[in-house]
Amino acid sequence: MDVQEKLQILSDSAKYDASCSSSGSKRASKKGLGNASISGICHSYSNDGRCISLLKILLTNACIYNCEYCINRRSNNIKRATFTPEEICYITVNFYKRNYIEGLFLSSAVIKNPDYTMDLIINTVSLLRNKYNFNGYIHAKAIPGASSSSIKKLGQLVDRLSANIELPSEASIKLLAPSKNEKSVTKIMQQIKENKNKNFVPAGQSTQMIIGATNDSDYDIINKSSQLYQNYSLKRVFYSAYIPINQSSLLPTLTIPPLKREHRLYQADWLMRFYGFKAKDLLEKDDNFNLLLDPKITWALKNLNEFPKEINKVNYYELLKIPGIGPTSAKRIIKCRKKFKITFLDLKKMGVVLKRAKYFITCDNQYYFKRDNFNKNFIEKKLILEERPKYEQMRLFE
Repeated sequence: MDVQEKLQILSDSAKYDASCSSSGSKRASKKGLGNASISGICHSYSNDGRCISLLKILLTNACIYNCEYCINRRSNNIKRATFTPEEICYITVNFYKRNYIEGLFLSSAVIKNPDYTMDLIINTVSLLRNKYNFNGYIHAKAIPGASSSSIKKLGQLVDRLSANIELPSEASIKLLAPSKNEKSVTKIMQQIKENKNKNFVPAGQSTQMIIGATNDSDYDIINKSSQLYQNYSLKRVFYSAYIPINQSSLLPTLTIPPLKREHRLYQADWLMRFYGFKAKDLLEKDDNFNLLLDPKITWALKNLNEFPKEINKVNYYELLKIPGIGPTSAKRIIKCRKKFKITFLDLKKMGVVLKRAKYFITCDNQYYFKRDNFNKNFIEKKLILEERPKYEQMRLFE
Protein backbone atom coordinates (compact mmCIF):
# COMPACT_ATOMS: atom_id res chain seq x y z
CA MET A 1 0.00 0.00 0.00
CA ASP A 2 1.50 3.36 -1.00
CA VAL A 3 1.65 6.48 1.18
CA GLN A 4 -1.14 8.27 -0.71
CA GLU A 5 -3.60 5.43 -0.07
CA LYS A 6 -2.60 5.26 3.60
CA LEU A 7 -3.13 9.01 3.85
CA GLN A 8 -6.66 8.73 2.47
CA ILE A 9 -7.56 5.92 4.89
CA LEU A 10 -5.95 7.34 8.03
CA SER A 11 -6.98 10.96 7.54
CA ASP A 12 -10.57 9.80 7.02
CA SER A 13 -10.38 7.67 10.19
CA ALA A 14 -9.12 10.69 12.17
CA LYS A 15 -12.18 12.85 11.42
CA TYR A 16 -14.10 11.41 14.39
CA ASP A 17 -11.61 12.88 16.86
CA ALA A 18 -13.05 16.25 18.00
CA SER A 19 -9.75 17.85 18.89
CA CYS A 20 -10.18 20.78 16.54
CA SER A 21 -12.32 21.97 13.63
CA SER A 22 -11.99 19.98 10.41
CA SER A 23 -12.06 21.86 7.11
CA GLY A 24 -14.44 19.24 5.68
CA SER A 25 -13.80 20.28 2.08
CA LYS A 26 -14.30 17.66 -0.65
CA ARG A 27 -13.10 19.81 -3.56
CA ALA A 28 -10.35 18.02 -5.47
CA SER A 29 -6.94 19.65 -5.68
CA LYS A 30 -6.08 21.10 -9.11
CA LYS A 31 -3.16 22.96 -10.61
CA GLY A 32 -2.99 26.48 -9.25
CA LEU A 33 -2.90 28.17 -5.86
CA GLY A 34 -4.05 26.52 -2.63
CA ASN A 35 -5.34 23.11 -1.69
CA ALA A 36 -8.65 22.10 -0.11
CA SER A 37 -8.04 18.35 0.03
CA ILE A 38 -10.25 16.30 2.31
CA SER A 39 -7.15 14.53 3.57
CA GLY A 40 -6.71 15.52 7.16
CA ILE A 41 -6.56 19.31 7.29
CA CYS A 42 -7.98 20.75 10.52
CA HIS A 43 -7.52 23.95 12.51
CA SER A 44 -6.30 25.06 15.89
CA TYR A 45 -5.42 28.45 17.42
CA SER A 46 -2.13 29.89 18.63
CA ASN A 47 -1.69 31.98 21.80
CA ASP A 48 -1.82 35.19 19.76
CA GLY A 49 -5.17 34.22 18.22
CA ARG A 50 -3.96 33.05 14.81
CA CYS A 51 -5.81 30.17 13.17
CA ILE A 52 -3.26 27.53 12.19
CA SER A 53 -3.78 24.54 9.90
CA LEU A 54 -2.81 21.07 11.12
CA LEU A 55 -2.38 17.77 9.36
CA LYS A 56 -4.81 15.51 11.23
CA ILE A 57 -4.13 11.78 10.87
CA LEU A 58 -4.03 8.49 12.73
CA LEU A 59 -0.81 6.52 12.99
CA THR A 60 -2.96 3.41 12.54
CA ASN A 61 -6.63 2.41 12.47
CA ALA A 62 -5.84 -1.24 13.29
CA CYS A 63 -7.14 -1.51 16.86
CA ILE A 64 -6.99 -4.30 19.43
CA TYR A 65 -10.08 -2.91 21.23
CA ASN A 66 -13.73 -3.37 20.28
CA CYS A 67 -15.43 -0.22 21.59
CA GLU A 68 -19.07 -0.26 20.49
CA TYR A 69 -19.15 3.35 19.21
CA CYS A 70 -15.85 3.42 17.31
CA ILE A 71 -15.49 3.08 13.54
CA ASN A 72 -12.04 1.51 14.05
CA ARG A 73 -13.19 -1.21 16.44
CA ARG A 74 -11.69 -4.64 15.93
CA SER A 75 -14.90 -6.30 14.66
CA ASN A 76 -15.59 -3.76 11.89
CA ASN A 77 -14.84 -4.83 8.35
CA ILE A 78 -12.95 -1.75 7.17
CA LYS A 79 -9.73 -1.20 5.28
CA ARG A 80 -6.79 -1.03 7.71
CA ALA A 81 -3.50 0.82 7.36
CA THR A 82 -0.49 1.78 9.46
CA PHE A 83 2.04 4.53 8.79
CA THR A 84 5.71 4.09 9.56
CA PRO A 85 7.26 7.00 11.52
CA GLU A 86 9.29 7.97 8.43
CA GLU A 87 6.16 8.11 6.27
CA ILE A 88 4.46 10.54 8.67
CA CYS A 89 7.60 12.69 8.71
CA TYR A 90 7.71 12.67 4.90
CA ILE A 91 4.07 13.79 4.62
CA THR A 92 4.32 16.40 7.37
CA VAL A 93 7.50 18.03 6.08
CA ASN A 94 6.29 18.08 2.47
CA PHE A 95 2.88 19.48 3.40
CA TYR A 96 4.63 22.15 5.48
CA LYS A 97 6.96 23.11 2.63
CA ARG A 98 3.93 23.49 0.35
CA ASN A 99 2.29 25.74 2.97
CA TYR A 100 -0.68 23.37 3.38
CA ILE A 101 -0.11 23.08 7.14
CA GLU A 102 1.71 24.68 10.06
CA GLY A 103 1.61 21.70 12.40
CA LEU A 104 0.54 18.12 13.08
CA PHE A 105 -2.24 16.45 15.03
CA LEU A 106 -1.32 12.79 15.54
CA SER A 107 -3.64 10.25 17.11
CA SER A 108 -3.83 6.48 16.86
CA ALA A 109 -5.83 3.36 17.44
CA VAL A 110 -4.11 0.88 19.79
CA ILE A 111 -1.96 -1.59 17.88
CA LYS A 112 -0.55 -4.64 19.77
CA ASN A 113 -0.58 -2.84 23.16
CA PRO A 114 -0.51 0.75 24.57
CA ASP A 115 3.28 0.92 25.07
CA TYR A 116 4.02 -0.38 21.57
CA THR A 117 1.68 2.26 20.10
CA MET A 118 3.22 5.00 22.25
CA ASP A 119 6.71 4.01 21.14
CA LEU A 120 5.67 4.47 17.50
CA ILE A 121 4.21 7.92 18.27
CA ILE A 122 7.34 8.92 20.23
CA ASN A 123 9.62 7.73 17.42
CA THR A 124 7.60 9.73 14.89
CA VAL A 125 7.65 12.98 16.85
CA SER A 126 11.31 12.50 17.82
CA LEU A 127 12.28 12.12 14.14
CA LEU A 128 10.34 15.25 13.24
CA ARG A 129 11.98 17.30 15.99
CA ASN A 130 15.54 15.98 15.86
CA LYS A 131 16.16 14.66 12.35
CA TYR A 132 13.98 17.02 10.30
CA ASN A 133 14.24 19.98 12.72
CA PHE A 134 10.47 20.52 12.58
CA ASN A 135 9.57 23.21 15.14
CA GLY A 136 5.90 23.54 14.19
CA TYR A 137 2.97 22.90 16.53
CA ILE A 138 2.39 19.21 17.38
CA HIS A 139 -0.63 17.87 19.25
CA ALA A 140 -0.43 14.14 20.07
CA LYS A 141 -2.76 11.69 21.77
CA ALA A 142 -1.45 9.80 24.77
CA ILE A 143 -2.53 6.16 24.85
CA PRO A 144 -4.24 5.16 28.15
CA GLY A 145 -2.40 2.25 29.76
CA ALA A 146 1.03 3.32 28.47
CA SER A 147 3.91 3.61 30.95
CA SER A 148 4.72 6.83 32.82
CA SER A 149 8.14 6.96 31.13
CA SER A 150 6.45 6.97 27.70
CA ILE A 151 4.19 9.86 28.72
CA LYS A 152 7.23 11.79 29.98
CA LYS A 153 9.16 11.25 26.74
CA LEU A 154 6.25 12.30 24.53
CA GLY A 155 5.38 15.30 26.72
CA GLN A 156 8.87 16.73 26.21
CA LEU A 157 8.47 16.58 22.42
CA VAL A 158 4.94 17.89 21.77
CA ASP A 159 3.13 21.18 22.35
CA ARG A 160 -0.17 19.68 23.48
CA LEU A 161 -0.97 16.20 24.80
CA SER A 162 -4.40 14.72 25.35
CA ALA A 163 -5.93 11.56 26.75
CA ASN A 164 -9.56 10.91 25.85
CA ILE A 165 -11.97 10.23 28.73
CA GLU A 166 -14.42 9.09 25.97
CA LEU A 167 -17.56 8.79 28.17
CA PRO A 168 -18.70 10.76 31.25
CA SER A 169 -19.12 7.86 33.70
CA GLU A 170 -17.32 4.66 34.63
CA ALA A 171 -20.58 2.73 34.13
CA SER A 172 -20.83 3.97 30.53
CA ILE A 173 -17.21 3.05 29.84
CA LYS A 174 -17.78 -0.48 31.17
CA LEU A 175 -20.86 -0.81 28.97
CA LEU A 176 -19.45 0.40 25.66
CA ALA A 177 -15.67 0.15 26.07
CA PRO A 178 -15.01 -2.66 28.58
CA SER A 179 -11.31 -2.87 27.67
CA LYS A 180 -10.80 0.69 28.91
CA ASN A 181 -11.19 2.39 32.28
CA GLU A 182 -11.31 5.96 33.53
CA LYS A 183 -8.41 5.50 35.96
CA SER A 184 -5.89 4.88 33.16
CA VAL A 185 -6.90 8.22 31.57
CA THR A 186 -6.87 10.31 34.75
CA LYS A 187 -3.48 8.81 35.65
CA ILE A 188 -2.07 10.40 32.47
CA MET A 189 -3.82 13.70 33.22
CA GLN A 190 -2.32 13.77 36.72
CA GLN A 191 1.16 13.09 35.37
CA ILE A 192 0.86 15.89 32.82
CA LYS A 193 -0.34 18.27 35.53
CA GLU A 194 2.53 17.35 37.88
CA ASN A 195 5.21 17.70 35.16
CA LYS A 196 3.82 20.91 33.66
CA ASN A 197 6.54 23.41 32.73
CA LYS A 198 7.62 25.43 29.71
CA ASN A 199 9.38 22.41 28.16
CA PHE A 200 6.72 19.80 28.99
CA VAL A 201 3.43 20.09 27.08
CA PRO A 202 3.65 23.91 26.94
CA ALA A 203 0.20 24.24 25.31
CA GLY A 204 -1.45 22.15 28.05
CA GLN A 205 -3.69 19.10 27.86
CA SER A 206 -7.20 18.39 26.61
CA THR A 207 -9.69 15.52 26.41
CA GLN A 208 -12.82 14.44 24.55
CA MET A 209 -16.25 13.10 25.52
CA ILE A 210 -18.76 11.43 23.20
CA ILE A 211 -22.27 12.87 23.53
CA GLY A 212 -25.42 10.81 23.06
CA ALA A 213 -24.02 7.28 22.93
CA THR A 214 -25.23 6.59 26.49
CA ASN A 215 -28.00 7.73 28.85
CA ASP A 216 -25.74 10.18 30.69
CA SER A 217 -27.49 13.53 31.15
CA ASP A 218 -26.08 16.94 30.27
CA TYR A 219 -25.67 17.51 34.01
CA ASP A 220 -23.50 14.37 34.23
CA ILE A 221 -21.39 15.61 31.33
CA ILE A 222 -20.75 19.19 32.50
CA ASN A 223 -20.22 18.00 36.07
CA LYS A 224 -17.54 15.60 34.80
CA SER A 225 -15.99 18.41 32.75
CA SER A 226 -15.98 20.69 35.78
CA GLN A 227 -14.16 18.03 37.81
CA LEU A 228 -11.58 17.53 35.04
CA TYR A 229 -10.89 21.26 34.74
CA GLN A 230 -10.55 21.59 38.50
CA ASN A 231 -8.53 18.43 39.20
CA TYR A 232 -6.18 18.35 36.21
CA SER A 233 -6.00 21.96 34.93
CA LEU A 234 -7.19 20.97 31.44
CA LYS A 235 -7.09 23.59 28.70
CA ARG A 236 -10.11 22.17 26.95
CA VAL A 237 -12.78 19.48 27.03
CA PHE A 238 -14.04 18.67 23.53
CA TYR A 239 -17.55 17.32 23.00
CA SER A 240 -18.26 15.02 20.07
CA ALA A 241 -21.83 14.23 19.05
CA TYR A 242 -22.25 10.46 18.72
CA ILE A 243 -22.31 9.46 15.05
CA PRO A 244 -24.46 6.36 14.40
CA ILE A 245 -21.97 4.41 12.29
CA ASN A 246 -22.06 0.98 14.03
CA GLN A 247 -24.81 -1.54 14.64
CA SER A 248 -25.15 -2.67 18.26
CA SER A 249 -27.96 -3.40 20.70
CA LEU A 250 -26.01 -1.35 23.28
CA LEU A 251 -26.13 1.82 21.17
CA PRO A 252 -29.05 4.26 20.82
CA THR A 253 -31.15 4.18 17.66
CA LEU A 254 -30.28 7.66 16.42
CA THR A 255 -30.57 8.62 12.77
CA ILE A 256 -28.56 11.85 13.01
CA PRO A 257 -25.87 13.03 15.48
CA PRO A 258 -27.16 15.20 18.40
CA LEU A 259 -25.34 18.28 17.12
CA LYS A 260 -27.61 20.83 18.83
CA ARG A 261 -26.96 19.14 22.16
CA GLU A 262 -23.22 19.21 21.46
CA HIS A 263 -23.51 22.95 20.76
CA ARG A 264 -25.32 23.60 24.06
CA LEU A 265 -22.59 21.74 25.94
CA TYR A 266 -19.90 23.88 24.33
CA GLN A 267 -21.85 27.00 25.36
CA ALA A 268 -22.12 25.71 28.94
CA ASP A 269 -18.43 24.81 28.96
CA TRP A 270 -17.62 28.39 27.93
CA LEU A 271 -19.77 29.74 30.77
CA MET A 272 -17.89 27.60 33.29
CA ARG A 273 -14.44 28.54 31.99
CA PHE A 274 -14.87 32.27 31.39
CA TYR A 275 -18.03 33.50 33.11
CA GLY A 276 -17.73 32.06 36.61
CA PHE A 277 -20.68 29.65 36.36
CA LYS A 278 -20.59 26.24 38.02
CA ALA A 279 -22.22 23.02 36.78
CA LYS A 280 -24.78 23.14 39.61
CA ASP A 281 -25.74 26.71 38.56
CA LEU A 282 -26.60 25.66 35.02
CA LEU A 283 -28.46 22.39 35.59
CA GLU A 284 -30.04 20.32 38.30
CA LYS A 285 -29.15 16.64 38.69
CA ASP A 286 -30.16 14.44 35.72
CA ASP A 287 -31.36 17.46 33.67
CA ASN A 288 -30.59 18.27 30.04
CA PHE A 289 -30.21 21.66 28.40
CA ASN A 290 -33.08 23.37 26.62
CA LEU A 291 -32.41 22.97 22.90
CA LEU A 292 -34.49 26.07 22.07
CA LEU A 293 -32.53 28.50 24.26
CA ASP A 294 -28.87 28.76 25.18
CA PRO A 295 -27.75 27.81 28.74
CA LYS A 296 -27.16 31.39 29.90
CA ILE A 297 -30.69 32.48 28.93
CA THR A 298 -32.14 29.33 30.53
CA TRP A 299 -30.26 30.11 33.76
CA ALA A 300 -31.45 33.74 33.71
CA LEU A 301 -35.09 32.69 33.24
CA LYS A 302 -34.81 30.28 36.19
CA ASN A 303 -33.33 33.07 38.31
CA LEU A 304 -35.48 35.94 37.14
CA ASN A 305 -35.63 37.25 40.71
CA GLU A 306 -32.02 38.47 40.20
CA PHE A 307 -33.10 40.64 37.25
CA PRO A 308 -33.40 43.21 35.78
CA LYS A 309 -29.88 44.37 36.60
CA GLU A 310 -29.07 48.08 36.42
CA ILE A 311 -26.33 48.38 33.84
CA ASN A 312 -24.86 51.52 35.43
CA LYS A 313 -24.44 49.99 38.91
CA VAL A 314 -23.81 46.22 39.02
CA ASN A 315 -20.24 44.91 39.27
CA TYR A 316 -18.26 43.08 36.60
CA TYR A 317 -19.27 39.58 37.75
CA GLU A 318 -22.95 40.52 37.81
CA LEU A 319 -22.63 41.92 34.28
CA LEU A 320 -21.26 38.56 33.10
CA LYS A 321 -24.49 36.86 34.23
CA ILE A 322 -26.57 38.95 31.82
CA PRO A 323 -27.37 37.20 28.51
CA GLY A 324 -25.77 39.02 25.61
CA ILE A 325 -22.87 40.41 27.66
CA GLY A 326 -19.42 38.84 27.57
CA PRO A 327 -16.07 39.65 29.23
CA THR A 328 -15.04 42.20 26.60
CA SER A 329 -18.31 44.16 26.59
CA ALA A 330 -18.50 43.95 30.42
CA LYS A 331 -15.09 45.62 30.68
CA ARG A 332 -16.18 48.33 28.23
CA ILE A 333 -19.29 49.00 30.32
CA ILE A 334 -17.24 49.34 33.53
CA LYS A 335 -14.85 51.75 31.80
CA CYS A 336 -17.47 53.91 30.05
CA ARG A 337 -19.91 54.33 32.92
CA LYS A 338 -17.22 56.18 34.88
CA LYS A 339 -17.62 58.98 32.34
CA PHE A 340 -21.35 58.93 31.49
CA LYS A 341 -24.60 57.10 32.10
CA ILE A 342 -24.97 54.26 29.62
CA THR A 343 -28.08 53.99 27.44
CA PHE A 344 -29.45 51.10 25.37
CA LEU A 345 -27.96 52.69 22.25
CA ASP A 346 -24.55 52.89 23.93
CA LEU A 347 -24.69 49.17 24.73
CA LYS A 348 -25.19 48.27 21.09
CA LYS A 349 -22.10 50.32 20.15
CA MET A 350 -20.10 48.46 22.83
CA GLY A 351 -20.77 45.07 21.25
CA VAL A 352 -23.52 43.91 23.62
CA VAL A 353 -26.03 41.53 21.97
CA LEU A 354 -28.94 43.80 22.79
CA LYS A 355 -31.60 41.50 21.35
CA ARG A 356 -30.88 39.23 24.35
CA ALA A 357 -29.67 41.64 27.00
CA LYS A 358 -32.62 44.06 26.76
CA TYR A 359 -34.95 41.63 28.55
CA PHE A 360 -32.72 41.41 31.63
CA ILE A 361 -31.43 44.94 32.23
CA THR A 362 -32.37 48.53 32.96
CA CYS A 363 -30.44 51.61 31.82
CA ASP A 364 -30.74 54.48 34.30
CA ASN A 365 -33.73 52.60 35.79
CA GLN A 366 -35.50 52.45 32.42
CA TYR A 367 -36.71 49.03 31.17
CA TYR A 368 -36.68 48.42 27.39
CA PHE A 369 -40.30 47.24 27.42
CA LYS A 370 -43.29 48.06 29.59
CA ARG A 371 -42.61 46.99 33.16
CA ASP A 372 -45.65 44.69 33.02
CA ASN A 373 -43.81 42.65 30.41
CA PHE A 374 -41.04 41.69 32.81
CA ASN A 375 -42.20 38.12 33.36
CA LYS A 376 -40.96 34.69 32.34
CA ASN A 377 -43.69 33.89 29.79
CA PHE A 378 -43.22 37.12 27.83
CA ILE A 379 -39.40 36.93 27.81
CA GLU A 380 -39.23 33.21 26.98
CA LYS A 381 -41.63 33.48 24.04
CA LYS A 382 -39.81 36.50 22.64
CA LEU A 383 -36.39 34.87 22.92
CA ILE A 384 -37.55 31.60 21.33
CA LEU A 385 -38.83 33.63 18.38
CA GLU A 386 -35.48 35.44 18.22
CA GLU A 387 -33.63 32.10 18.05
CA ARG A 388 -35.63 30.87 15.05
CA PRO A 389 -34.15 31.37 11.57
CA LYS A 390 -35.61 34.51 10.01
CA TYR A 391 -34.80 33.63 6.42
CA GLU A 392 -35.49 30.66 4.19
CA GLN A 393 -33.62 29.46 1.13
CA MET A 394 -35.13 31.16 -1.93
CA ARG A 395 -37.20 28.72 -3.99
CA LEU A 396 -36.43 28.27 -7.68
CA PHE A 397 -40.13 27.82 -8.46
CA GLU A 398 -43.28 28.93 -6.62
